[in-house]
Amino acid sequence: MKRIILTVVLTFVAFAGAFAQRFAFVDSEYILRHVPEYTAAQTQLKTLSDQWQKEVDARFQEIDRLYKAYQADQVLMTADMKKRREAEIVDKEKAAKDFQRSKFGPDGEIAARSTQLIKPVQDRVAKAVQAVAESENLDMIFDKNSEVIMLYANPRYDKSADVITRLGLKPGVFAK
Repeated sequence: MKRIILTVVLTFVAFAGAFAQRFAFVDSEYILRHVPEYTAAQTQLKTLSDQWQKEVDARFQEIDRLYKAYQADQVLMTADMKKRREAEIVDKEKAAKDFQRSKFGPDGEIAARSTQLIKPVQDRVAKAVQAVAESENLDMIFDKNSEVIMLYANPRYDKSADVITRLGLKPGVFAK
């Protein structure tokens, strides 16, 4: 009998402990829209990306022009001339793909610049989230924009404005 009572008490304590956890959520997109360094970084990255994309497009247009000229002149060329023109087109295509990869690939300049510009902002936001969690004795804070599926979130648990305030910024400038 004592075992049953002990099991019931321990189960009750475990459930009570589980329900005593405090959760909140933040909207990281909303927070980041309030951070001027983030919006400046996004603008800078977009400008670089557009500039490099124009350069990539120009290189591929040149390759297309060379290929069309090759097709038009192919009938009049010797075998040696054909090989040289084909090699030129292949080399230019390889160079264009290498350039594209160096700018937009996973280890490209856009990824490096993004890390350089955005990581400090993300670290600052993470510290502010942690400070809000600690000051309000929260056990967990979810990001409603992440992979975690949140079917319902009571607005009273939204700590996004607190994080923005902790960052030294004013919430409410941008609508959610």
